[in-house]
Amino acid sequence: MQFSLSAIPDIKFGADEINNLAGHAKSLGDIRKAAIVMDGFLVSSGLGARVTSALRDAGIEAVIYSGFAGEPKLQHVRDASQVAGGADLMIGIGGGSALDIAKIVACTAASGEDAMHYALAANPLPKTPLKKIAIPTTAGTGSETSATNIFAGPEGKKLWIWGAESKADLVILDPVLTVSLPPNLTAWCGMDAFIHAFEASTNRNAHPAGKVFGHEAMRLIAANLPTAVNDPGNVEARGKVLLGSCYGGVAIDNCGTAIAHNISHAMAGLAPIHHGLATALGFEVSTPWLAEADTADLNEAARVLGLKRASEIPPFVSRLMDSCGIKRAIPAAFDKYTVIDLAGEMKAPENQPMRRSTIRDVSDADLDTFAQAIMTMQREG
Repeated sequence: MQFSLSAIPDIKFGADEINNLAGHAKSLGDIRKAAIVMDGFLVSSGLGARVTSALRDAGIEAVIYSGFAGEPKLQHVRDASQVAGGADLMIGIGGGSALDIAKIVACTAASGEDAMHYALAANPLPKTPLKKIAIPTTAGTGSETSATNIFAGPEGKKLWIWGAESKADLVILDPVLTVSLPPNLTAWCGMDAFIHAFEASTNRNAHPAGKVFGHEAMRLIAANLPTAVNDPGNVEARGKVLLGSCYGGVAIDNCGTAIAHNISHAMAGLAPIHHGLATALGFEVSTPWLAEADTADLNEAARVLGLKRASEIPPFVSRLMDSCGIKRAIPAAFDKYTVIDLAGEMKAPENQPMRRSTIRDVSDADLDTFAQAIMTMQREG
């Protein structure tokens, strides 16, 4: 057996830890200007002013880029790079989009190169990127601990920039920042984190070190996500889900994902849909097929969840989704597409790494079956 465990950023966990941001920023070196990536909702909530004021009081110039919505696009990265001119530090505050933009810009602003220069590992990342702080406000993507960053390229297709140079130098996990997340987003993001942990612990790349994080993430999220959804102000439950999401990020950073993410990325290639929802739907339709592999890792994952065997995982997943109120429905925008269209996206080159890492060989016929299950779901509204 051979494996490696990639570097894990410094992590600060605690309620209201955001209040210590300025001190944490100064601990990273001679920081004179910080560029903050934060969505418009968080800016309007007052968090933007609170953060910039604290940084300026500490002698750090602070600017905010908030001109994005939904998943990051190439233009968002380019615009954020302009805002970040002259910065020593990138701070991403928000969901995976904000964190990914901040991490990418830490590289592009340092080198002066466009994001497309690094897409799909076309060129190595700069060895001296800007310092980076990642502060997730959704417990889902695990981007705060990952070397992978996703954005939509000029043709709208998802592209990846990855490398250790893009990792955060510091992660701040403050569960209080997740309390305002609506129940549906809490559920979708939490399921995404759970699936990160599950897939990383059971795919072809799974190894003992990755499973240390993946298994604990599964335990934390499965036990606390329903409470976080149904009792939004429960900071303890929120914190455990947030920590589980972070651990899930470590797991996928080391071991990657599998078929559920192939499905969700393919869905996003057709029409706008929240990544967590798409992944949860893809996970539920593919898990019965996956559990038939009955591998040692799948059975170990079952035991982590308090089950006896792999065959019990699919109904467990459905119960977890039910307890979080997740509706099995896709946006009406998918009406213009067919099963063939979705299956085609699942077979696209950019989605093959997730297909290949799945512990069970995935045939084209399997993809057709999953696509059929997704496209025959009811439509939202």
